[in-house]
Amino acid sequence: MVALAGNPNTGKSTLFNALTGLRQHTGNWPGKTVLLAQGVARHRGVNYTIVDLPGVYSLLAGSVDERVASDYLCLQRPDVVVVVMDATCLERNLNLALQVLEVTDKVVLCVNLIDEARHRGIELDTRALAAGLGVPAVGAVARAGHGLGEVMDAVAGLCTGAIATSPRRVIYEPEIEEALRRLEPRVAKRLPPGAAARWLAVRALCGDLTVLEMLTTPATSHAGVREVSLATPAINVAAGLPVSGRGGAGGSAGP
Repeated sequence: MVALAGNPNTGKSTLFNALTGLRQHTGNWPGKTVLLAQGVARHRGVNYTIVDLPGVYSLLAGSVDERVASDYLCLQRPDVVVVVMDATCLERNLNLALQVLEVTDKVVLCVNLIDEARHRGIELDTRALAAGLGVPAVGAVARAGHGLGEVMDAVAGLCTGAIATSPRRVIYEPEIEEALRRLEPRVAKRLPPGAAARWLAVRALCGDLTVLEMLTTPATSHAGVREVSLATPAINVAAGLPVSGRGGAGGSAGP
């Protein structure tokens, strides 16, 4: 299973259509009005199931789209996540990319729209980007079909283990890391094996009600919930989010 993640208007769905062609179907995510698109890409004789996640700026679950994308990556655990980025405004896209790197090691960065970036005088060094973030990075022009083979080569390498990654992870302030250290095991106990407990713990610290409700079962002490509430303002600052009196996630973390 390969998931496509990215901000809106990065060409993510264009990449999905180019990879899957007519081998796709659409519907809704279970219990949601959010569109679900799934298809099959064939590369070097191997079929890959591709899931086009909703376009989001963050995985902090401040909206239905963000919750769908975050829950899928954290709980369904696709084999590879391709993060589609807009080469004309790479900095804005890095927020989501860094969050995905907290969820999984198996990430390919697809830097799309490099032709538009060049027209604006922007030259991107994908090798430097790959070295800096510790995962493969490929330049592409999805609407013209350029770079698709390289993207799928990277996907195949991650699936088979031929490509090893060393993703750059966010290290928060010491008090936040301590809160995560104490909270993550409690989250993990309520999740299937292999789920991204650390990122769900981050969501809890940001006031995500879905995760907080999971933690407020009888098995979790009130001290744990208090720990979440006290740490929220600090982690909001670390994540670049507004600090509210209620400690909520407050929406997207993008600029």
